[in-house]
Amino acid sequence: MTMSIPVLTIDGPSGAGKGTVSRAVSKILGWHYLDSGSIYRSLAVAVLDVGLDLSDVAKICAVAEAMSLEFECGDELVVRLNGGDISGRLATETTGNAASIIAAYPEIRAVLLQKQKDFQQLPGLVADGRDMGSVVFPEAKYKVYLTASAEERALRRYKQLIEKGIDANLPQITREIEERDRRDSQRASAPLTVPEGAHYIDSSSLSIQQVIDQVVNLVE
Repeated sequence: MTMSIPVLTIDGPSGAGKGTVSRAVSKILGWHYLDSGSIYRSLAVAVLDVGLDLSDVAKICAVAEAMSLEFECGDELVVRLNGGDISGRLATETTGNAASIIAAYPEIRAVLLQKQKDFQQLPGLVADGRDMGSVVFPEAKYKVYLTASAEERALRRYKQLIEKGIDANLPQITREIEERDRRDSQRASAPLTVPEGAHYIDSSSLSIQQVIDQVVNLVE
């Protein structure tokens, strides 16, 4: 059944613009949207809310199986967990730390892998992440690998922070991005890689609109 439902995967490193491009493309196509990075953080919120021990794998798996997630692509991404808006809680340090701990358990990853696959519904799905085309939807009809130089991604992040009134250090952000790239590409489980058959886009010198147009043309 799901094999006939088209999937567009957009993978790539942190700061390449995957989220912005993916949400825009899903709106243009009228397809469902999956932000895979929010899946683990959403589960972390659900687990923290019921006060579970972060090493109780069986109970966390049960919470993961029962949770209902929806993504709404407005100007900002809205994430609903069991009907309630948790968008504002996803970026907190507490949520991030809990997500990092629970993501290390293979049993939890297996449950969440199925959760991600369940987003494949008509008329189609745009899936944004780091292993969407390689691990979660290897049979996807359309695959994109979106990247940009570490310097360009750091500059974009720097501008975002400054616009929000947050102090930022450009050389430090660049170092952090390079370190994260190394970690993501060398990890044992689902490393960051260019999926087989993916359309490679380097957005370093492209506008967001140019990238969106390329991706939409690929599908249409």
